[in-house]
Amino acid sequence: MRPRERQLQIIDLVRHHGKLGVDELAARFAVSAETIRRDLTFLAAHGKLRKVHGSAIPLRDFGEGAFAQRMQSNAEAKRMIASKARQLVAPGDTVFIDTGSTTLAMAEMLATIDDLTVITNSTEIARTISTANSSAQMFLLGGAYNVDNRQTCGAIALNQLEGFHASIALLAVAALSGEAGVMDYSFDEASIASAMIARADRVVILADASKFDRVAPFVVASFQQIDTLVCDETPVDLLAQRLNQAGVTVI
Repeated sequence: MRPRERQLQIIDLVRHHGKLGVDELAARFAVSAETIRRDLTFLAAHGKLRKVHGSAIPLRDFGEGAFAQRMQSNAEAKRMIASKARQLVAPGDTVFIDTGSTTLAMAEMLATIDDLTVITNSTEIARTISTANSSAQMFLLGGAYNVDNRQTCGAIALNQLEGFHASIALLAVAALSGEAGVMDYSFDEASIASAMIARADRVVILADASKFDRVAPFVVASFQQIDTLVCDETPVDLLAQRLNQAGVTVI
């Protein structure tokens, strides 16, 4: 069987069964597990399915969904990631933090650190930190307001970012791919994240394993621009290789 034929059958099987492991697929097609991993990496990179923790699952949607829905998704993993990332921030730091369900969990951790200067485009993150910690100096970017994501974006926000420099940027993203780098489904959110990266001494990506081996339309950054990836599961295969080659610390 040709690789393309096998890959098309894998897509159909995953859609039908919902989730299939690498070993199960290898046995079904009488090929090695490594061959199946390469197939899944290729299919995930081309948006045909999602590869998570040694298995393949269907690609049920083409975006991240509403913000309220994302807050409920992988909530425990996001809290774990935020707890791990807290150790990267010190009192007195200047912090960029963008909009996202994972960064909102991170905001709760930042609220426990004194004397931070925080620049964000998220009204919810600004409220969370300011309400809990009076020592924080908060700067909320202006711009067009998105009521669903509770964020500001667009040219005004980007122009205002030019007046800031941060010791660390904490960013949530939609997709991480060994072939394409760091990506997002929103052009506006990708633009804000890219601008923060350009003006930060250290760049930290916060992403749970559901974002691994996934592609999205808008590139945020290459792995060479990232210092640290904080996640709930260790990346594998091509993604792990590319992160290592770029010198990204994974915690």
